Amino acid sequence: MSAALASHLARVAREARAAVAVEVVDAKGSTPRAEDAIMLVDLSSVSGTIGGGHLEYHAIDIARTMIETGARSRRETIPLGPMMGQCCGGQVTLAFTAIDDAAARRLGARIAEQGGRARDILAFGLGHTGRAFARVMAGMPFRTTMIDDRLEAFADLPENARARHCEDPEDAVAEARPGSAFVIFTHSHALDYRLADRALRRGDAAYVGMIGSATKRARFASWFAARGGAPAQLSRLVCPIGGDGARDKRPEIIALLTAAEIARVFAAEAEASHAPGRRAIPVDARGDV
Repeated sequence: MSAALASHLARVAREARAAVAVEVVDAKGSTPRAEDAIMLVDLSSVSGTIGGGHLEYHAIDIARTMIETGARSRRETIPLGPMMGQCCGGQVTLAFTAIDDAAARRLGARIAEQGGRARDILAFGLGHTGRAFARVMAGMPFRTTMIDDRLEAFADLPENARARHCEDPEDAVAEARPGSAFVIFTHSHALDYRLADRALRRGDAAYVGMIGSATKRARFASWFAARGGAPAQLSRLVCPIGGDGARDKRPEIIALLTAAEIARVFAAEAEASHAPGRRAIPVDARGDV
């Protein structure tokens, strides 16, 4: 979402469009989004979201009325009950700011800061499943980097896809930030094994997934053990990816299920980190949390 907002903000500046930023500055009780939510509105397009539904339609109407009347700022506190056509029951305060140079700089810095906090996903391999995964992740609020050792593999990726060519993709594993997710679907079983081995031995990965089957997992387990890999490390491996019992092997379905699997792991970590006295729940071999 940060990428879409950044792109929209740049377009507003480049084309001298009138636009209004809508930001959630306070959220009480049950609300669709918290104080990190940003939406950018001009007369023809909208990027970002403050939670959807009638609240969002109402905010867009206010923003476009501001553009048409030349208003510079506004603040609205809105109860999310029957009058708004939403049943959350909480309350949000929205700040509306017309975009000028100062507002654009502030909003750009906030978008960049949110992007810097995004969780990293390193996806290895741009075959059918990798390309499907790139398309699925293009609109997700994660920093996903598609990695391959073949230059020709990078054609026709989504416009906002991050891509990295590596002669040795293991370098990307070594350089990843702590807490990254690694998902592996390369053109080579041998390379899959090396990447999974390197990711598991880091000890700080949020998720390590490898495309395959129960047979591939068993073969990798023997190979990993022969190289001194510990059972506790191996237990972190998700293979096959996309959830136990998923029989649909179409690349698009595997990609979608894998994205959901990773998002669930990140969400569980975030919930655990915000609950005093709770610890992060490890992911077992099936990816169950």
